[in-house]
Amino acid sequence: MSDLLRTPLYDLHVGLGAKMVPFAGYEMPVQYALGVMKEHVHTRTKAGLFDVSHMGQVRIDGAPYADVAAAVETLIPVNAMGLGEGRQRYGLFTNEDGGIEDDLMFANRGDHMLMVVNAACKDADIARLKAALEPVLTVTPITDRALIALQGPLAEVALATLNPIVADMKFMDVATVELVGVDCWISRSGYTGEDGYEISVPEAQAVALTEALLAHDDVEAIGLGARDSLRLEAGLCLYGHDIDSGTSPVEAGLTWAIQKVRRAGGDRAGGFPGADRILQEFDDGASRKRVGLLPEGRAPMREGVPLFADETSPECIGQITSGGFGPTVERPVAMGYVSVEHSNIGSVVFGELRGKRLPLTVASLPFTPANFKR
Repeated sequence: MSDLLRTPLYDLHVGLGAKMVPFAGYEMPVQYALGVMKEHVHTRTKAGLFDVSHMGQVRIDGAPYADVAAAVETLIPVNAMGLGEGRQRYGLFTNEDGGIEDDLMFANRGDHMLMVVNAACKDADIARLKAALEPVLTVTPITDRALIALQGPLAEVALATLNPIVADMKFMDVATVELVGVDCWISRSGYTGEDGYEISVPEAQAVALTEALLAHDDVEAIGLGARDSLRLEAGLCLYGHDIDSGTSPVEAGLTWAIQKVRRAGGDRAGGFPGADRILQEFDDGASRKRVGLLPEGRAPMREGVPLFADETSPECIGQITSGGFGPTVERPVAMGYVSVEHSNIGSVVFGELRGKRLPLTVASLPFTPANFKR
């Protein structure tokens, strides 16, 4: 642990009794005194506060937003140019083979683009951006701000006690809002399937803001354990597990993230890494597909479990990429990839666990409905 980085909230986590674990090069809280199960339920029913300061925040500027977006579109298969000011969108870095190098969020902040990338990929992502965009544009990693997420049906109520203007924001809106006497960059988004906000706050005020939110009766600190079970129930991909450099957006079921303007026949079709494979899979389909999976019984099936069509066939048809117990749905849930002929909802496949094959039913995603404020 001595080689790991710490977020500006490290001492606060320790003071709250968090169990700290290594994650993406940082010491991060996996759970607090409530425990993973209760933290998960609290977020679904009230509001949970997450430290996500380990993620990468990046500013891209040096030209009008339209020019920045046009340049970024050479790296992502997403309509960046069509994103309105004060709005945010989900995106993907792809490689020449059509695989996903990282997933990300980017926002139109008027005079610049603000991007948030995954912690484990941020050094590679920043290098990719600099190599492709500089010196025409400027790519600046933001290292003096923390990032926290407030998630749950009462997130709006809790955050509005610090500034009522946040109640006017809709899903994927971004704004600069004063909280605890300092300008914060807020998006109405998150990684739990619940309504909520992600808040970039100057490092010096990170503890004050976190403590102000935790002072609200309905807000609890939530660790990585519940963050993972929440996103799994919400059917959201975890980079390095459900998506990676060998997984295409079509295989992953992320076609919704590639707007029509970037697809075949669109005004700005192609022009991104891996376009040949990705656009062909749009037309012809992929050979495998990410699906929801419901194991029978109460025992979860976790990442790495191989999947088979029946109890005796030697041919592996896929693999679980995320799995665990879903506290909201009160049963084990999983996601994984299966060959397309076995991907229909209701199909039964078999996971091999300790030499025994056990049935799972292919299910639609998400396992629990999204609760975003549209």
